[in-house]
Amino acid sequence: MVKNDNDSGESMETVEPIGLRVVIRKDEDKKETKGGIQLPDNIEIPTITGRIVSVSAEVEISAELPLRQYDKVLFNPKGAIPVDFEGDNRLFVVDVEHVVAVFRKT
Repeated sequence: MVKNDNDSGESMETVEPIGLRVVIRKDEDKKETKGGIQLPDNIEIPTITGRIVSVSAEVEISAELPLRQYDKVLFNPKGAIPVDFEGDNRLFVVDVEHVVAVFRKT
């Protein structure tokens, strides 16, 4: 469940994925190449990695899906549904079939 605090004192808004879906906070687009070259403000390297901030109940109980909250993942952005929840709009609801890799430390 992802929460958004409302400054006006109203109740908080939450986002809970349903079905085989997760909510991912997309990493910031890069402004510098790996070689250290700074890119102009109007050019960014698209990033398709992020952190899972919420998983559906169905994903959470599935032994076949190795996805857990806070996992860093690589995902296909074409299948991502943006959530108009934050000003920077980096939250996306993603079907688990569009999550293509999980980063693990060994």
